Amino acid sequence: MPPRLPLVLAALSLMSSALPASAQNAEQRPRLRDLGREIGLLSPGPLNAITDVAGVRVGQVTLREGDNIRTGVTAVLPHGGNLFQDKVPAAVSVANGFGKLAGVTQIRALGEIESPVVLTNTLSVAQGIEGVLDWTLAQPGNEQVRSVNAVVGETNDGGLNDIRGRHVRAAHVLQAIRDARSGPVEEGAVGAGTGTIAFGFKGGIGTSSRRLPEGLGGFTVGVLVQSNFGGALTIDGVPIGVLLGRYYLRDELEKERADGSIMIVVATDAPLSDRNLERLADRAFAGLARTGAAFSNGSGDYAIAFSTAESVRRTPERRSGAATVIDWPNDRMSPLFVAVAEATEEAIINSLLKATTTTSTAIGEPVTVEALDMEAVRRLLAAAP
Repeated sequence: MPPRLPLVLAALSLMSSALPASAQNAEQRPRLRDLGREIGLLSPGPLNAITDVAGVRVGQVTLREGDNIRTGVTAVLPHGGNLFQDKVPAAVSVANGFGKLAGVTQIRALGEIESPVVLTNTLSVAQGIEGVLDWTLAQPGNEQVRSVNAVVGETNDGGLNDIRGRHVRAAHVLQAIRDARSGPVEEGAVGAGTGTIAFGFKGGIGTSSRRLPEGLGGFTVGVLVQSNFGGALTIDGVPIGVLLGRYYLRDELEKERADGSIMIVVATDAPLSDRNLERLADRAFAGLARTGAAFSNGSGDYAIAFSTAESVRRTPERRSGAATVIDWPNDRMSPLFVAVAEATEEAIINSLLKATTTTSTAIGEPVTVEALDMEAVRRLLAAAP
């Protein structure tokens, strides 16, 4: 997909030799709930992350080298076992197919995932596949495996990263998979989000979760995003992008580009069929829309959803013949739809809030993409009803 070229002149005018402390250290930058805003009706899990779904693990490798390497890898594992042997039901939803999502046809045909879900940049999908293959073929029990459906998604970070240099290697992908852990997930300009841009600001990796009340099933839905798209940024209903004067179609020259892409990874412990997982993935785009996304021609917008529930896991025993599995009913899906929309919206906002200002010479001259001005965001949110 085409790179999201930042506004060079506007970016240069914002360059400063002394960046605010809030733009220098991601750990010091808040998530949305740290600002006193709570999106939606449902409560998050304890970490407010995709890893609130039991068993899910996330690993990341960040490549930030020299003046122009700003990229990386983010790996999401549905569980810590042998994914090829114990596959999980899964589905993909595509709002706009301007992307290079490897493995999508087999997910759609068979309704399952048998590998980690790896995110990286557009020209490193091949290396993503190679790393997934290296990891899968090396797993005990896979000695006779001769076909693997590697799932690798991407967004184009060519505005801040020397994407043609293809600096991501299979070894980086393997490291991200091996390092995958439960617990807190690092957000912002890290992993596959190191060089991404969203709404004209620094984008990145973001995550959030929602837990249903026990009376509605007590299930958890977790979302992780790689944000790299455009539009008019909206935070909890407040038109931040418009108020800050940075948004798509603000003038006839289209200085703020809306092309880019987003990868949305959805995990749940609800026992869902691949059919209802596709319906769940569809609803992730409701959360994307609420952030002000333009859904432009050159933006690849993908959602991958999987269930970690043991009762629906596709083990070798269940795949060897007829099997009985639990199937959560259609009439009880609506709360999960609300959960995924809310978690997606908040994950995207967290990806921007935690991102830090990034400078690069990837397009031939120094360009700085600013992180969101946290003080301005606090002021605008406080003034909103």
